[in-house]
Amino acid sequence: MTDSTTLGLGFGALDQAQLAALVPELLLSGQLIDRSGMAHLISAFGRETMTAVAIEEWMASSPVYTSRMRAALGIDGDGVEDMFKAIQLDIGAPPQFMDFRYEVTDHDHGAFVLDHCGALMDVEPLGDEYVTAMCHDIEDPTFDATAIATNRRARIRPIHRPPRTPADRTPHCAWTVTIDPDRPELPLPPDAEHVFTTRAASVELSPIDPSDTDGKTDYRGPLVHDLQFREFSTSALVRIAEEVALQHQLLSLGFQLSVRRYADGEDQVREIFGKQLTGISGLTAERLRRTLGLGTDPESVARVLSVHPILGPAQYTGVQVRVEGDEVVLHLPADSPAMTDGGWLDLLTADHLAPLQAMATALDPYLVVAGSAVDGGLTVRFARGTEELPESGEVAITRFSSGADFRFSDRGPSIPITPI
Repeated sequence: MTDSTTLGLGFGALDQAQLAALVPELLLSGQLIDRSGMAHLISAFGRETMTAVAIEEWMASSPVYTSRMRAALGIDGDGVEDMFKAIQLDIGAPPQFMDFRYEVTDHDHGAFVLDHCGALMDVEPLGDEYVTAMCHDIEDPTFDATAIATNRRARIRPIHRPPRTPADRTPHCAWTVTIDPDRPELPLPPDAEHVFTTRAASVELSPIDPSDTDGKTDYRGPLVHDLQFREFSTSALVRIAEEVALQHQLLSLGFQLSVRRYADGEDQVREIFGKQLTGISGLTAERLRRTLGLGTDPESVARVLSVHPILGPAQYTGVQVRVEGDEVVLHLPADSPAMTDGGWLDLLTADHLAPLQAMATALDPYLVVAGSAVDGGLTVRFARGTEELPESGEVAITRFSSGADFRFSDRGPSIPITPI
């Protein structure tokens, strides 16, 4: 038997180079949660309710996880530069896929453009109504909700944005950021106030060792173009990865909170929530395996599961992974902060394993999952069967996004952005 201790699993088992490659993948995975969930909202409620949920989920979660990341990396200022640093570490803005280019004038003034917006590429084929819903209706309140984690007197306003005129206009959009000490402070969104009370908002994650010598241990100092994660220390990267996994969990809690307002009952909430979970579970597993250069053997499957953001961070979910012979065993405890919050993992039972089967199929189409209740928790075995299983419809829907096949490129070292 090989257990998680002897095999070495989780973010802490990865080296600096592996973690640096993994963090952008985790950020992209968080962005693709909406590609997984929104199609089911449109089917159930229509475009207008989908738009409302998108606004409410990000306004509920973004102030919470932005505050956490700022604290973790010592981003303790309240200026435009500090706001841009936080955006670079936000699942709403995965690098290159959402290609933010920043300009800082002074503490209170700046601007950014998106040279490439993967989200726009996903919705543009659906027509101008969907583009307007995303680039106007959703962005206006959610950008400000992100900004207030840095300064409640900050405002983000468009210079131009889609629908694009002409149709191939670049950059895709442009925005100004201003902080006016005389303007009223924006209030914390009510849903964010609720999410701040969850266990996810306050869970303690791996500390960064300030004595590390293999890279930066915080993001103090200048804002940089094309933030390169390989320039952070190993312990900083572990913490960043854990925080980004937690961003997934916080966004899902905001999504669930919003869907409850529009659903006919709890059964419909769980149905839509479960479809969202299944779609992102499979696609993310596939991309993580490829990024880490792993195979389909039990040890490789265990390694992917141990860093999958749906199942982490471990301090929040309590998930344990081990290898037993030719099988991988996953255990979800009955008592964990994640279970207390009633988010994604609360959906998983011995009779509802579709999200875990989606992970398994993405890693090896012959893998079959089977679950059983153990000590009030759930134990799930991943074992190789004799028949190749098809990809689930929920994963196929998520694959509609251009992010499914997106490839990150090496843009060289980080370059400080000098205020002009």
